[in-house]
Amino acid sequence: MKTRLLSTLLSISLSAVLWQLPHLAWSETLAHNPTLTVIGYHEITNRKNALIPEYAVSTTHFKQHIAWLKNNGFHFISVDQLIQANQGQSSLPAKPVLLTVDDGYASFYQNAYPIIKANNIPVVLAVVGSWLEPKEGQNIDFSGKQIQRNEMLSWSELKEMQDSGLVEIANHSYNLHRGILGNPQGNLESAAVTRLYNPQTARYEDDQHYQQRIFDDLKRNNQLLTAHGLKAPRVMVWPYGHYNMQTVNIAKQLGMSITISLNDGADSAKSSLGQLNRILVEGDMSLTDLAQEIKDRQQNLGDNNRPQKIMHIDLDYIYDQDPVQQEHNLDHLLDRIVEVDGNTVYLQAFSDPDANGSADMVYFPNRYLPMRADLFNRVAWQIQSRTQVSRIYAWMPLLAWELPKNNPAAQDMVQTQATQDAKHLDMGYHRLSPFSADARKTIAGIYTDLAKSVPFNGILFHDDATLSDYEDASPDAMRAYASIGLPNDLAKIRSNDADLQKWTAYKTKYLDDFAMQLASEVRQYQPFLLTARNLYAQVALEPYAENWYSQSLEQSLKRYDFTAIMAMPYMEQAPNHDRFYRDIVKHVKRFPNGMKKTVFELQTVNWRTNEKIPSEEMVTTIQSLYRQGVMHVAYYPDDPIQDHPDTEELRQVFELKSEDLVP
Repeated sequence: MKTRLLSTLLSISLSAVLWQLPHLAWSETLAHNPTLTVIGYHEITNRKNALIPEYAVSTTHFKQHIAWLKNNGFHFISVDQLIQANQGQSSLPAKPVLLTVDDGYASFYQNAYPIIKANNIPVVLAVVGSWLEPKEGQNIDFSGKQIQRNEMLSWSELKEMQDSGLVEIANHSYNLHRGILGNPQGNLESAAVTRLYNPQTARYEDDQHYQQRIFDDLKRNNQLLTAHGLKAPRVMVWPYGHYNMQTVNIAKQLGMSITISLNDGADSAKSSLGQLNRILVEGDMSLTDLAQEIKDRQQNLGDNNRPQKIMHIDLDYIYDQDPVQQEHNLDHLLDRIVEVDGNTVYLQAFSDPDANGSADMVYFPNRYLPMRADLFNRVAWQIQSRTQVSRIYAWMPLLAWELPKNNPAAQDMVQTQATQDAKHLDMGYHRLSPFSADARKTIAGIYTDLAKSVPFNGILFHDDATLSDYEDASPDAMRAYASIGLPNDLAKIRSNDADLQKWTAYKTKYLDDFAMQLASEVRQYQPFLLTARNLYAQVALEPYAENWYSQSLEQSLKRYDFTAIMAMPYMEQAPNHDRFYRDIVKHVKRFPNGMKKTVFELQTVNWRTNEKIPSEEMVTTIQSLYRQGVMHVAYYPDDPIQDHPDTEELRQVFELKSEDLVP
């Protein structure tokens, strides 16, 4: 996650102290760590009217950063060194750093290059062809703003710097450093990963045209650079850090085996060079901030160590047949998100207009289900661009899809074994059988179509990822059970404890395997995808509950980034709410990293009576959970129509949990 940074003003005394600490508390443990740190800058300038003020770093601060890195034992490496280490031909020095600078501003030659030469350090300089191509005296379309050509590096300066052996010229695209029309509502979204929307045809760019557009752009930039006497780039730096596996493969086809984004996570010379993560230096980044960011990357601390404050949102509340009213609903939702000051949103991507718990429509273009409205893209993009939220999860069913009758998989449903036992657990959902090849293929296609729709950060698998101890009795399921040596009769399986446990473990793993397969499909388009899943509270409370649900808290904590336990005492009819929460916390704490990987999801409505849970009660519950050591809290649903829960009260209680990393 990109850290929200502190003020750019750094006292001279603090800088001096930091420079004298080459052995920070974490420095010695990292001395032999092969982790690679990639740092990205934009404009190095002292001008107040910088082209991109929020990313402009003064010459003084740039010098301070370089000096601090050197004094703390970091070693600047070149692209040649990185490639050789990746191929096993050599080893990188301790604490290696790859320095990158984006966009190709003239200020780089004037301000940064002298420092680079004086320190004899290599740097990757990524340039945009459409900003270099105009002749002297002409204007440049700088992401919608007109600037003069002399604001960018000249061809002679680029050649001089490359010939020095210190500056590696990288591809930053020819004309992808801009927004293109990404939805019917008119949002301009990152050109490298957005399927261009055509308002005349009301259609999106297909796979073939999308890939051809990206290929042509990157190739054109390479040809432009070589035509001016520069070497063919070996490095691709994605505009805005946005990429997918299709763009990575295109870059490789064009000779750029190294591609760099702005994602979180540690890098290594031994890992794939096609997905290098990078620290983005913003204009107000102090040495303290930079040190903390590097430390976080080196220790590979991620979202599990940052308190998640989650609003779980139904798009069904936002949807309206009247576009004007729908936009009004969206604006009000965005206001609520800002007021709550949460950092994560679980956002509904499907629609359940008949409220039977299963999805028969979706909010994104796809090949399988009716689209209620092309809304997921719009809302997700607005949340990303207009609020403080740093993570959006697409909330999706795993199995609960009501397909059109003409789909061959529509009849391949989970079947419940007929029984006279009125007490057996009835899951209620209309679900497709995960044992049906046709059903799995269709569901994977739905997820793939979602993944193309807009950049998002994670998937939340719905609570339908479950099979009771009387399910699945469909023919495909029975054949699967027989293949592992189980009887062809569910009653016989349940009557034998060894078979029951084998059957339960098999179904639990099968469902989780399917969820992981879907996540893998989505990662072709959202490479940095996180996973979360809803889990019934009884699974965390009752040892036998895995048999009832085919859900395991232990396995869920191991396999998903987050497990969102539905800590909903009204739904569970718990007689003592405090004890209900305490018991869940106690069980979660039994597992390694259990608290770091568990979300406690609260209900805002008592669905048995349709009464709202008072905001004061929710606040008291969250306070109690925080005191017990809970890190991550969600609530469902956020109701922007009736303004429930109260945003001010939620903001104040969320503020009790620091945004700082938890050790």
